[in-house]
Amino acid sequence: MKLMLLDEEVLRWARTRGHSPRAEQVVARFSRLGEHAGIWLAIGVAGQALDRAQKDRWRRMTRTIALTYGLNTAIKLAVRRRRPELAGLPPLTSTQTQLSFPSAHASTSFVAAQLFRRVGLPALPLYALASGLALSRVYLGVHYPSDVLAGALLGSAVAGSVALAH
Repeated sequence: MKLMLLDEEVLRWARTRGHSPRAEQVVARFSRLGEHAGIWLAIGVAGQALDRAQKDRWRRMTRTIALTYGLNTAIKLAVRRRRPELAGLPPLTSTQTQLSFPSAHASTSFVAAQLFRRVGLPALPLYALASGLALSRVYLGVHYPSDVLAGALLGSAVAGSVALAH
């Protein structure tokens, strides 16, 4: 029970700090990059086209990101946790479903960051993008912090479990 209260308190803090109409608009647009793992799948497809020497690795990574999205969806359907509802603080973006656990933005972002790092993309920008996309969901009020943490752990676990050797 205390963890649930902490989760809601952190969410309420994120929903009431650093907000302005312009900031909310920018974060909502930025967050759309992570819808259905879009930005990560696009990077994977670009890698396949541009890095012919590692095309097969890029293809496997892109497939792993898509499979992580599917796994995340299956877990959401099994857990069935409802999205946050804070009195006086409606969500700042729409969502495909009313299910929140775990965050697909977080799971696909962290699996992608870890996998793309393996082919030589720089870690700092990858993890900055992954973290930003994941945290944007709390800022926008569509995920509890624990949803994002669970998604990041799921993505990290998937990345840690796959071998992408030549």
